[in-house]
Amino acid sequence: MSSFSKALEKLFRKQKKSEREETETVEVAAQHPAVESGKLYLKALPLRDLSDLDEIKKEVKSGNIVIIRVNTLARKSIEDVKRAVNELCEFAESIGGDIARLGEERVVLTPSTVRIWRQKPPIPANQASTAA
Repeated sequence: MSSFSKALEKLFRKQKKSEREETETVEVAAQHPAVESGKLYLKALPLRDLSDLDEIKKEVKSGNIVIIRVNTLARKSIEDVKRAVNELCEFAESIGGDIARLGEERVVLTPSTVRIWRQKPPIPANQASTAA
């Protein structure tokens, strides 16, 4: 596993600790402009440097789901990727949105009208506890 992948995994483990209950039901906010107009987009945007965060946040505030490719910035600075992901986690929390890692090179960020489904990994049979 690359150092970039390990760094992202650590960041998202921290986020999960403070995360709301994963089975939460979400009501769609009908007053959101994207929901009213019926125009909700899924956009893939690169994160080349920290200045790209403003555009990413603007897209999410307008109701779009953004898949962020972080590999370009990761080649330059893992520390900048950590800063960016932390800022995006705080942003997602502040707007009631959601954020999750998609593999080793992507992060998905959603507005408050969308939740990311997370499946808890099954416990392997050899690690299952037995009643004594």
